[in-house]
Amino acid sequence: MWTYMFVVCVAVVFGVDGDEVTSVSVMEGDSVTLHTDITQIQRDLHIIWSFDRTNLIAEIITRDQMNSVIVSEDGLFRDHLQMNSQTGSLTITNITTEHNGVYKLTIIRDKISYTSFTVIVYAPLPLPVITHNSSSSSSSSSSNCSLLCSVLNMRDVSLSWYNGNSLLSSISVSDLNIRLSLPLEVKYQNTNTYSCVVNNTITNQTQHLNITELCQPCSSVFGVARDEVKSVSVMEGESVTLYTNFTEIQQRDHILWMFGPQETRIAELYKQSIDMFDSNKTFGHKKLLLDSQSGSLTIKNIRTEHTGLYRLQIKSDRGNSDKIFNVTIYAPLPIPVIIRDSSQCPSSSSSSSLNCSLLCSVMNVRDVSLSWYKGNSLLSNISVSDLYIRLFLPLEVDFQDNNTYSCVVNNTITNQTQHLNITHLCQPCSECLCSCGFTETVIRLVLSALVGVAVVAIVIYDIRSRRVEQKPRSDITLRP
Repeated sequence: MWTYMFVVCVAVVFGVDGDEVTSVSVMEGDSVTLHTDITQIQRDLHIIWSFDRTNLIAEIITRDQMNSVIVSEDGLFRDHLQMNSQTGSLTITNITTEHNGVYKLTIIRDKISYTSFTVIVYAPLPLPVITHNSSSSSSSSSSNCSLLCSVLNMRDVSLSWYNGNSLLSSISVSDLNIRLSLPLEVKYQNTNTYSCVVNNTITNQTQHLNITELCQPCSSVFGVARDEVKSVSVMEGESVTLYTNFTEIQQRDHILWMFGPQETRIAELYKQSIDMFDSNKTFGHKKLLLDSQSGSLTIKNIRTEHTGLYRLQIKSDRGNSDKIFNVTIYAPLPIPVIIRDSSQCPSSSSSSSLNCSLLCSVMNVRDVSLSWYKGNSLLSNISVSDLYIRLFLPLEVDFQDNNTYSCVVNNTITNQTQHLNITHLCQPCSECLCSCGFTETVIRLVLSALVGVAVVAIVIYDIRSRRVEQKPRSDITLRP
């Protein structure tokens, strides 16, 4: 009995672990068929389709040349499933991203066989949008045009710039519902052909750059000459002052401050009288201060929502002028986190057993770069301008490496550094935990336990058998 139970457990465990897995990619709205590779269903055959391992969605049972076909018509798959009664193949029609997942095929006849299909459903790709990057206008050379190509709400895509057929730059993302953007700088008189391409594993969308239309040298922002735009960077929670460069305001001077694309009036100084309008609603109570002597504007305890363009309009007997302040507020940077990348744990088919794979990451950041350094030498880096995404950067080192490594996250005004402790993170892991996946590791532990139980049972059975055999002999010897 114990031997029989032991064999069944081994067959089931290794049957599951040895499933054939097929990856299938499909566009949302299309149909996809998962094939059984059976040309004609024979009698005494049972075919079961399940979704995400537990939910039965379709099955065929044949008995005496009669087929019984059952297809789920509830919930997620209502009006989406068709099952071929001759082959048992499953078709999902008008597929949606909610149908992403693992579909398991179980075929029961003389023996049981399993096949898994990993279905990945991609939403239709939007056309990339190319815009003039006005935020870089003040820092770019007067002969250069700064551009930004972007797409919204994307996952598992790459965004790339091409000059003709030559790849210039690329960025990839696996996160859902974020804005992906990639900058490019070209000469105003450039005659090359540029295009921005977004693609996933099955399709792409291309937007060609019209340099003539987008790259006319701009003369103004808010109607102000470009050289009158000043960039100001500040940390969230600090105070910043935007200066008029006046030491003293005259009686007839008129100072007006405006904020945002709607040019909302936030502060005014005229004839020595100050009007703060409704600035308390935007900036908080007494967080916006106007200097009555100079007309300079101070924002206290500034927050990220105060990022934007501030326009200063001055009318005076000494002449009229306009200025633009492009204010960028940065949230405090988190300290990068360095972890062992267990998914890259060395095996016979992956990295060398002498290497340690690491990941450095930061959460919820924007307008930052993440970099690996070896001493003072830059090894690799990645930049991002999107808000609220996880940024990570891999590194592979030797277990016995004695060099000094550090991971640095930085923006234009500050940085945070995490030093790598190779001794702590890069201890060579045991053979099973490294070379085996998690499932196989658990299987080995379960099998070891079963073997132990079986051995104990056999020993107990043997001891009891010996006692039973010895008892009659004693009776025969002692009987007169």
